[in-house]
Amino acid sequence: MLMFDIPFGTTDWAAVERTEHPGETGKAYWRTKTFNNIRVRMVEYTPGYLADHWCQKGHSLLVLEGELSTGLAAGRPVTPRGTRYSVLPLVARTTSSPSPTTGLCVYTAHLPSLDSDEPLMVRQMS
Repeated sequence: MLMFDIPFGTTDWAAVERTEHPGETGKAYWRTKTFNNIRVRMVEYTPGYLADHWCQKGHSLLVLEGELSTGLAAGRPVTPRGTRYSVLPLVARTTSSPSPTTGLCVYTAHLPSLDSDEPLMVRQMS
């Protein structure tokens, strides 16, 4: 992850617009800040959240509260509070949350398909 031209600053997450993103079940609420080619997103998942897509973005995520279960081809590792996970781009995965969960996600936004705030998504094949 290449970071450049980002001056020192702080973020008051409560002041960042909160957007709602429904999952297959439950909802995710995003607060997103962009710093040149880096996006930082505070994400809150409702209990029972199950993503309605498979994501292929590379990122690092720190679970601040609750726990996430991440679906990978090799299994479903659980990320409890205080744990970080990182994943390379193009590794398809999906996320679920059994309890209220908050995470801080950091990823690069330099790919042409990431010019908007919308995530790069790949629908799960049935």
